[in-house]
Amino acid sequence: MEEKFYMKKILAALITLFIVMPVFITGAAYAKTKKQPEKIDKTEYLNLSWWEKYNDPILTGYIQELYEKNHDLKIAALKVKEGEKLVRISFANELPQISFDGSFGRVMPSSNQQLGKLIVPSFSQYQFQMPLTASYEIDIWGENRLRTKSIAQQLEIIKQEERASYIALTSAFASVYFNLIKTDKLLDIQKDIVASQEEITKKTQKKFENGLCSVNEVINEEKFLTSQKEALNNLEHTKTVLENQLRVYLSDNNKELSRTDAEDIFVLKELPVRIDSSVVEMRPDYAESEANIKRIGYDVRVAKKEFLPKFIIYGQIGFNAYQWSKMFNSYSQLANAGIMPSFDLFSGGRKIAVLKLKKYQYEEAMHDYQKTILSGIQEVNDSCAQVKTDLKNYEQSVNRLSLENRKYLLMQHKNKIGAASDLDVLYNKEQALMTKREEVSNKINYLIATIGLYKAVGGQDLYKLEPAQKEVKSEDI
Repeated sequence: MEEKFYMKKILAALITLFIVMPVFITGAAYAKTKKQPEKIDKTEYLNLSWWEKYNDPILTGYIQELYEKNHDLKIAALKVKEGEKLVRISFANELPQISFDGSFGRVMPSSNQQLGKLIVPSFSQYQFQMPLTASYEIDIWGENRLRTKSIAQQLEIIKQEERASYIALTSAFASVYFNLIKTDKLLDIQKDIVASQEEITKKTQKKFENGLCSVNEVINEEKFLTSQKEALNNLEHTKTVLENQLRVYLSDNNKELSRTDAEDIFVLKELPVRIDSSVVEMRPDYAESEANIKRIGYDVRVAKKEFLPKFIIYGQIGFNAYQWSKMFNSYSQLANAGIMPSFDLFSGGRKIAVLKLKKYQYEEAMHDYQKTILSGIQEVNDSCAQVKTDLKNYEQSVNRLSLENRKYLLMQHKNKIGAASDLDVLYNKEQALMTKREEVSNKINYLIATIGLYKAVGGQDLYKLEPAQKEVKSEDI
């Protein structure tokens, strides 16, 4: 009777171990875990409100299509999901592990078994076991929790990499799109230049035949014509390459591409030419560096706790019988429980080496963090300077084009009154076309520079950024 009483007490304790303890441990672990972040709408990464400022519905439409079809963005999203599962796996390792390890077999020992002076003869019998086995490492030092926190920081790094992918891909796509618009316009201008130069070459040839110029002038005009035809060929090649790039971004090799005419492109004005250095905190690489420092910091603490002993609770509850009919009888009940301490007395210096390794990695992460800040400020300052310079160049080319057009109109008037030849008109027309070519290039280059600045500040709306009180230089940090 007394044995049965103690057996019941053991069974009750094991039931508590197997049923109640996982519930409390799960709740405690979730209590330690930070509140789960809200799911981010990935369309926010596109920052469509910024792209709409270019006043080009075709561009914004393509960027939305990019979100739906681009393979790189889908790969980045899958990496985030993989990281989330790694965090879940690490969290699961903090919880008790319960398994069913049943067995069924035939035992056939020989007669050489001896218990003291008692010799057990040969026998055979069945053995049935149906135990539940549980084990749980008591996280006294918080080592397993730190491991989960480390993996959670790795997930944060992956999320920032995904955001960086959105910023980089949308910026690259928009740059290619504007370059294609520029190439289209330059092709039209170049065709006009070639046609004008062909006319100039013909008239120069007639002048030579009439003895009004030397053969060198004819050769020079023909040479210039061939160079302009080469430029036309290069532009056609560039157009094909840019179209292929856009189709790859949109994951459709047969897509018919639309774009706005260069003359209708809206030019952003009044952008900040100096931006406060704190803007680097918005960049994905800055957030990645911060998360990496935290991750390795957790790893260092884990490496330190590896020197401490571990304690594992283990136990079994179930049935063990030699006849199936008696499997669920009270005397067939199986139960055991205990705590197993574990401590490495000698590991060949492995733990010390791991600890030093993590400390070196932490120091390396700190240097990388400082480098990221300096590089980010430099990139922002360089992009601001590029935007400022390209805007000035565009404005100068607009003024120069206006002067060339006036000059061309005056030459046409002089031609009408007989004060200038047809060749003079063609030369001025050609010069105006070349100036127009420069104006188009400067206009698109400025727009691409604004995209570069958008990327440099971490995909933020440039009109919402705080301007710097003074010009920020890398050496000011």
